[in-house]
Amino acid sequence: QVQLVESGGGLVQPGGSLTLSCAASEFAFSRYAMRWFRQAPGEERELVAAVTTGGSTKYYADSVKGRFTISRDDDQMMTYLLMNGLEPEDTAVYYCNAYRRFTDSNPIQYWGKGTLVTVSS
Repeated sequence: QVQLVESGGGLVQPGGSLTLSCAASEFAFSRYAMRWFRQAPGEERELVAAVTTGGSTKYYADSVKGRFTISRDDDQMMTYLLMNGLEPEDTAVYYCNAYRRFTDSNPIQYWGKGTLVTVSS
């Protein structure tokens, strides 16, 4: 059964750091781009960071650029999101996503259930 399981969320003070982890299982992890989304209360889900297969290209939303770092370990089937300089505006549920595009068919993606990050003093 395909699974993405996030961990590492919690309560942190402004300016603090957290590292989120996403453990994947039962699919061809190395063939998928890995992405982190977040959804704040009353807001739409937004893409925060992404890393392509092989890890050669990374994308960051403007709001987190320079503060967050995404990485992947294909051998361990893990994806990470290092978050520094956290701000109250970063408070949200963070979701791990695996995405694979195909030439002749619809893309496939998987979602984790999310982990809550709360930035507050």
